[in-house]
Amino acid sequence: MGRSLKKGPYVDARLLARVEKMNQTGARDPIKTWRRSCTVVPEFVGHTFMVHNGKMFHKVFVTEDMVGHKLGEFSPTRVFRGHTSARAKEEAAAAASS
Repeated sequence: MGRSLKKGPYVDARLLARVEKMNQTGARDPIKTWRRSCTVVPEFVGHTFMVHNGKMFHKVFVTEDMVGHKLGEFSPTRVFRGHTSARAKEEAAAAASS
């Protein structure tokens, strides 16, 4: 369920202040953040964020298409390594039985 329209989007005040400061100085350094629940606002466009996924930081360059989404959507937390094949299951069963 989304956030109430009355409340508006959740944007971390400290993160927004850092972006506004960088806009004034013209710096484009990556901003390291753990705030995955922060909503991307138009002020973030053109900046690079290092978003933590629980293990490492992913570089996320914000474009106009990302406005309204959450930062955490662009830093996946799970790694899919594929399904095991039937042949691999047979080999594992054979190795376990012998």
